[in-house]
Amino acid sequence: MQFGLSESQEFLKDSARKFFAGECPSAEMRRLMETDTAYDAALWSKLTHQGYTGIIFPEEYGGVGLGQVELMLLMEEAGRALLPGPFFSTVVLAGSVLDAVCTPALKNKYLAPICRGEVRATVAILEASASWNPRDVQLSATNGKLTGEKFFVPDAAVANFIIVVVRNGVFLVDSKAPGLKISPMSGMDLTRKLYVVEFSNTPAEELGSVAQLPRAFDIATAALAAELVGGMQRTLEITVEYAKTRKQFGKPIGSFQAVQHQCADMYLETESSRSAVYYAGWALEEKAPDAATAVSIAKMYASDAGRTVGNRGIQIHGGMGFTWENDVHLYYRRAKASETAFGDATFHRERIASAVIDAGNISAKTA
Repeated sequence: MQFGLSESQEFLKDSARKFFAGECPSAEMRRLMETDTAYDAALWSKLTHQGYTGIIFPEEYGGVGLGQVELMLLMEEAGRALLPGPFFSTVVLAGSVLDAVCTPALKNKYLAPICRGEVRATVAILEASASWNPRDVQLSATNGKLTGEKFFVPDAAVANFIIVVVRNGVFLVDSKAPGLKISPMSGMDLTRKLYVVEFSNTPAEELGSVAQLPRAFDIATAALAAELVGGMQRTLEITVEYAKTRKQFGKPIGSFQAVQHQCADMYLETESSRSAVYYAGWALEEKAPDAATAVSIAKMYASDAGRTVGNRGIQIHGGMGFTWENDVHLYYRRAKASETAFGDATFHRERIASAVIDAGNISAKTA
């Protein structure tokens, strides 16, 4: 299969790179990273004006109506810029869940404001079991109220509402609801703040069924893999530039074969991840039969590759790679955090194996 970006997709990718380079350079990323929430209203407004907050959602809800491949391209550039704040949690994660589970009336009520950039949102999934499989969720809603805890909820402190995945449905909790407590957690990625969210007889509005979540989670998972690709690309660029200028024994270290091999491996890991991510985006857009498997392959590969590229980048930098002034360690932090989010490589290998076994069982029954 030959895959090439269309002219409009190339334009989107190029314009996104220029936008993030101008509006979120390294200095701005670091400034936001050191705030309590990593959120900046001015940057959010600029993201909205670019149409990014509604990129994949229908025009009837204020979205732009582009496809999943376009989302992958945008997230790749966001990852390359190490974009801080609630863009992923609001647009990619919460937006996809709302689009998947809500009625048109609820989409007008909750998805449309996201597209217009008027609100921020997030999704609370993980519990004490730390499983990304919705079937492992224990928390339940009783008479429209929630009691319990959710962990590692991204950007909860700046969310206007929180979507909560429970055993008996998908519910929405207003950020000002009684009985809601949000506490910060320490996290690997300093640009994406995490929180513990506690519910104590907290009123919640039912949005839909958990049976409708798999596609939304697949979109978020593929987008996270695309973000990893962008981080790998930038890590490679920083590392190659360093190898050209850092001298040892009177020569640039990039002239040494051992360093060249490391950079070549980084390039291979990055390009292979990019190919897997682009195919996953295409499969999701076309609703291909192997879309879920393609997503797992992309996330599985990108999770391992992101860690490997980060390791090699820091190794080539030597002690410089660990210094606070060098951005390589920040990309490595994002890669390590994203490696486990929505399932690490082991999780997705098991998911692929289960799909193959289930398909085999169905074939045997129909034979």
